[in-house]
Amino acid sequence: MQLTDLKFQPGVDKQDSPYAAGDDRRYIDSEFVRFHYGKPERWKGWEYLPNPNETLIGAVRDTHSWLSLDGTRYLALGTDRKLYLYSEGAVFDITPIRETASLTNPFETTSSSPTVIVTDASHGASVGDFVTFDDSTTNNVVDGIEFNNEFEITTVVDSNSYTITYDSNATGSTAAGGGSVTASYQITVGQSTSTYGYGWGTLTWGASTWGTPRSSSSVTLYARQWSLDNFGEDLVATVLNGKTFKWDTSSGTAVRATELGATAPVASRFNLVSSDTRHLFLFGTCTTVTDSATQDDLFFRFADRESLTVFAPTTENEAGSLRIADGSRIVGAVRSTGQILVWTDNSLHGIQFVGTPFTFGQRQLGANCGLIAQHAAIDVNGLAFWMGDDAFYMYDGVVKKMPCSVQDYVYDDLSYTNKNDIACGVNPEFNEIMWYYPSSSATQIDRVVVYNYLEGTWYTTTLGRTTYLANYTYENTIATEYDASLTANATTSTGVSDTPYGVTAGASYVYNQEKGNNQADGTAISASLTTGSIEIADGDQFMSVSKFVPDFTNLTNNLAVTLTLEDYPQSTTSQTTSGNVSSTTTKINVRGRGRSVKLNFVTDTVDETNWRLGSMKLQLRPDGRR
Repeated sequence: MQLTDLKFQPGVDKQDSPYAAGDDRRYIDSEFVRFHYGKPERWKGWEYLPNPNETLIGAVRDTHSWLSLDGTRYLALGTDRKLYLYSEGAVFDITPIRETASLTNPFETTSSSPTVIVTDASHGASVGDFVTFDDSTTNNVVDGIEFNNEFEITTVVDSNSYTITYDSNATGSTAAGGGSVTASYQITVGQSTSTYGYGWGTLTWGASTWGTPRSSSSVTLYARQWSLDNFGEDLVATVLNGKTFKWDTSSGTAVRATELGATAPVASRFNLVSSDTRHLFLFGTCTTVTDSATQDDLFFRFADRESLTVFAPTTENEAGSLRIADGSRIVGAVRSTGQILVWTDNSLHGIQFVGTPFTFGQRQLGANCGLIAQHAAIDVNGLAFWMGDDAFYMYDGVVKKMPCSVQDYVYDDLSYTNKNDIACGVNPEFNEIMWYYPSSSATQIDRVVVYNYLEGTWYTTTLGRTTYLANYTYENTIATEYDASLTANATTSTGVSDTPYGVTAGASYVYNQEKGNNQADGTAISASLTTGSIEIADGDQFMSVSKFVPDFTNLTNNLAVTLTLEDYPQSTTSQTTSGNVSSTTTKINVRGRGRSVKLNFVTDTVDETNWRLGSMKLQLRPDGRR
């Protein structure tokens, strides 16, 4: 019997049936397998950053890396609860301060209880906010509780008081203690996951009774997002629909980020710095700079050249503003060759520098091609790729809908409630663009769809990463993962406690992605690949399978091979035959009979190297029509 070459096309096809895919020699499923130079290979692993497995408070929604003038590397990470800075192996909490208050004897303790009531008139704090107390006393201790520390606010009693929780019980009761105390409140925390709003404004007037939650809603309360960029060597950070902050490198890592100032808009959707002209753009911002009530989701401002504070246009500066007409809101923007690309929920626009007196001009580049999420677009070598509400798109001078062999698989099982969490990144080592997204049953990102932009292939994997940052500043790609049940343990250098007292669950790992062979905790990566159903003689005859000849490189341990044989496309019964392949296996003797055969490959071993599949063969022979 002759050996039959099994030459499959690169990529994964989930649009067709297994039989239709097999006819064209295509793969139908993969986990932790990419296609590189037309051949499937196992993904690399990932390791903790920093080591050991320190975690950050909240879900990381944006990351940005850059270099200072002296060559120091910085990595900024914005979560729903904090703003962090990572540099030279250390983590720094640079979350901005919302307000400071001078208090007198604000602490009320109860014996044998870790709960403390804090009195502060008109504190403006919410549950989950962070506050740091400080006074002239080295350790402001009241009934065994050390108050010169950072705390997460546990409950809000009323507008004038709230509670915090210590890690041990008070040894006595004090109605008013602590002396003269300064309370520093960090900016109000956001949501870690998107939810529906069931309160005021979610139904028509008179549809329900006053003060009663609504039974249904179309209003989505999105999880907190950040946009991070660098202006020279300084960090610029904008909270979605909130203020914009600056962290000054020259001030040092012990100093927190601060507001831009009284002349900067008080509410914006996101920021971006033009690389050529050094203008700071604030998108979806205020028509009246100091009034958040005038925030217009289609309006954007740009500051004067080389300025972070001058937004009022004059005849002597280059500040200005524009409004996009098509769509209901500006969703995202990226820098591209010669222009800034801006997406609304419906269209794509280009912003170009035109000089005085207008500074920048805009033109519409495409319609009905809106962006699904703030971080769902990327520019690669002057080409833009993005994920829309129902398809993938690219722009190379013309907007094009991209053929996608996994499109239905992605969009039919996508959580549209949490779509704004979608995170896009590029892996230049393997020419991949990755969109991490939440499946329909998930509240957080749990899958990724990958496009190889040089080879035009698609594939998917089950993996949760909330951000993905290319290795332009650091040696490895940096990615983050959120765990709602995990309590943070990062050692931060803030001059206060390493982890706030009373901190609740919800934390993120930071990884060196594409490093090593295992998961960060040392467990194995389960990689698999499945072919479509292969027929002979167009399925007119049965075939007998007697031998499988493998062709793998870099295979360290055993790889399990399973052959599934079926009589008809919708058969309820099948035959399976299997074996193990090692680096020295020349053939596997198998035995099976059917009209079609599909193959599945699995490795699930610690320290497995990144094997690559070459040209495999099967020994087949016709075996009659019945």
